[in-house]
Amino acid sequence: MSSTHEARLGELDRLLDSVQVTPELADELFAVVDLLDRQPALRRALTDPGAGDAERGALLDALFAERLGVATREVVRAAVGLRWASPSGLAAALERQGVRAVLTVAQAAGTLDAVEDELFRFERLVSADSGLRSAISDRSAPLAARQQLVADLIESRVEAATTKLARRAVAARSRSFELTVDSYLTLAAALRERALARVVVARPLSDEQQGRLAAALTRQLGREVSLQVLVDPAVIGGVRVTVGDEIIEGTVAGRLEDARRQLG
Repeated sequence: MSSTHEARLGELDRLLDSVQVTPELADELFAVVDLLDRQPALRRALTDPGAGDAERGALLDALFAERLGVATREVVRAAVGLRWASPSGLAAALERQGVRAVLTVAQAAGTLDAVEDELFRFERLVSADSGLRSAISDRSAPLAARQQLVADLIESRVEAATTKLARRAVAARSRSFELTVDSYLTLAAALRERALARVVVARPLSDEQQGRLAAALTRQLGREVSLQVLVDPAVIGGVRVTVGDEIIEGTVAGRLEDARRQLG
């Protein structure tokens, strides 16, 4: 992701954070995204570098003036006013704000911890079940049917926000369901100004061990962390931590692999 693209996303993040975020705002943003996904010609018209701001604004008013709330129109208009590398970039940017809106509402309701944990656990379940993963990622099947499959599996067991985000993740804007959920978890951590640390260990960690690890990572990174712990006996021992693009390798398997590479 280029620095320019990151700056544009950051601008939209700050705008969303400045308005009153409601469940309706999230739903309306997702509805706009779904419309853009269905109509490539509309995406191109709203991102046409040859069109002026007034022209794109008039198109927005014609489409959405009577359909969207004030806050939603403000976010959509700001997104359309930015320059994206491709027409799909606009839809992805608005999807991000819809996800952030869902997470922000959950944070205000005191359920963000539960939503994070439920999303993480379901993503791990999908990753471990090849049949389920294939069913969710089968693009020959209608998206709505695949989203309903996810809802049927978890809707009665998790927070409503978890179901909503899991359904959205089926579209796999970040190349796969699992990577898309990971991007949601990163956004959730960022809302609380935390880093997301994915931890791989050979055996489950106790609450005390997780607390010590979180404290050590906080000291090392200079900010609080949200831990997502994966158990993988293949690591043999120790712990592997991934924070963004940085990998902190402390497993026996990792050290053996390093030695093997050095011996050539």
